[in-house]
Amino acid sequence: MLKWAFAFLVLGLIAGLLGFIGIAGASIAIAKILFFIFMVIFVVLAVAGLMLARRSG
Repeated sequence: MLKWAFAFLVLGLIAGLLGFIGIAGASIAIAKILFFIFMVIFVVLAVAGLMLARRSG
C-alpha cells in the first residue's frame, strides 16, 4: 500500500509540474489518504505483534 501512496505522490508532483492542477490535487489527496491508512495498519499490527510477543514470552 505504501508503494501505491508513493506512486500517487509522484503522479501528483509530475502533473503539478506540467500544469494539470486538478489531477495533481486529486493524486496528492489520494496519496495522503493511502499513506495514513498504511500508517494506521502499521501501528495496529505493531501493537498486536508486541502483545503477542509478551504473551508467548
